Amino acid sequence: MSLDRPPVAPDTRPPGQSRPGAAARRGQTRPPGGVRPAPARSTASVREPRADTLSSTQGLTNARTRIVGNRTGFGADLVIVLVRVWRAVAAWCGRVAAVASGIVTPVGWSMLVIAPASLIAGYRLGWLELVAVGYAAVVLLCLAALYAIGRNAFTVSLTLPHQRVAVGDDADGRVTVANPTRRRVLGVTVEIPIGQGLAEISLPGMRGGDSVEESFAVPTGRRGVIPVGPVRTVRGDPIGLVRRELEWTGVTELYVHPKTIGIQSTSTGLIRDLEGTATRDLTASDISFHALREYVRGDERRHIHWKSTARAGQYMVRQFEETRRSHLVIALSLANVDFATEDEFELAVSVAASLGIRAIRDAREVTVVVSERTPEFAKRKTLAVKPLSTLTRDRLLDELAVVTYSESSLAITDVARVTGEQVSGISVAFLVVGSTTRITDLRAAAAAFPPGVEAVAIVCDPESIPGMRRVADLTVLTVGYLDDLKQSLAKVVSV
Repeated sequence: MSLDRPPVAPDTRPPGQSRPGAAARRGQTRPPGGVRPAPARSTASVREPRADTLSSTQGLTNARTRIVGNRTGFGADLVIVLVRVWRAVAAWCGRVAAVASGIVTPVGWSMLVIAPASLIAGYRLGWLELVAVGYAAVVLLCLAALYAIGRNAFTVSLTLPHQRVAVGDDADGRVTVANPTRRRVLGVTVEIPIGQGLAEISLPGMRGGDSVEESFAVPTGRRGVIPVGPVRTVRGDPIGLVRRELEWTGVTELYVHPKTIGIQSTSTGLIRDLEGTATRDLTASDISFHALREYVRGDERRHIHWKSTARAGQYMVRQFEETRRSHLVIALSLANVDFATEDEFELAVSVAASLGIRAIRDAREVTVVVSERTPEFAKRKTLAVKPLSTLTRDRLLDELAVVTYSESSLAITDVARVTGEQVSGISVAFLVVGSTTRITDLRAAAAAFPPGVEAVAIVCDPESIPGMRRVADLTVLTVGYLDDLKQSLAKVVSV
């Protein structure tokens, strides 16, 4: 028996029943003669789907499937067309409503309600007065619509002769309106936003090729940055039902700098540098010779004075006076606890600006810092200062034009401590504060700088007499007006 063929299961059919053959499995017996008939097709077989019945949206997730699903045909296409038309109409209506809301005034919207309501109520109730009111409102609306239709062919330009002025200086701007067409245009009203204010200029009708130039004043009573513009023309009916505004220019910024005064050089009498006299501090290596002393282990041999060594019989070395490169620090407090009034703070800003400009003009190395502000919901105080740009005079004044004082800014003591840690090589430190700063706080601020730094506190108090006093190593100057700064610094130099 071969082992490659599997065993045949025994026949367990009852006697007389034949084993079904291949013909029986096909549901048909072989006919006589040995001819095999064609197999019959089963009626239970599944037909293959036609390609045109498959939906092209199967597997997609877009607006069509969200609206009609996988359905196709004329009905589904009609629904999609209606939805698309509805969306286009809704978008157009939204744009029209936005434009209308910017043109129709509240009085105009009230008239749009009054006109139909008066006509309907007048005809229903038989009141001729209401009917007359309704028709009058319709006439007014039609006349107002005529004012809003069309666009003026203007060319409008805005010019500011000066981009930077000081507090109190005269500043003005010019608006030029031209009609480049050949037809005559009606007069319009030109509006120029100036900070929180508004300047209005009424222009008459202009013939083709005409131009009109008008000037307007810019208030400079307060320090800051004043946005001027955009210039817009306003068209509207006399009653005020419609108001159409068209913008023609952008926004131009005018910097109003703090008032400054010319002072003498801040290094004379305060800083002893390479350009002046050496300091009183002694050092082992510099260029200003002071005296001879005995040699101490660690001194450099190149500083040994051999002739004196031969005469004294022991090594003698040269001793020098230390010279410095002038580095000014101007620290301005922005904490409201250091100032009693706003006038004190404005005076302090002017003092800091005057000192910084003088140092820039003298080509000195200067650092101007102001208090950093602690965030409103911070858990702890932010110990940092903000340095201002001192590359040019205008850059410094631009940044000083926007500084403000607040209760969350660092006081002068913290400002001095942070500045002393971050800025190196300081020669003189000016601490600019108000009248509410205590002398103990000023002494603590001066002690925060490294030894050898000349600390000068400038107290701005318009209600006091200017003066100078010396408290330990701290010089305290009191100024009531900006002009007092020049005389106060002269006193410091003469001491």
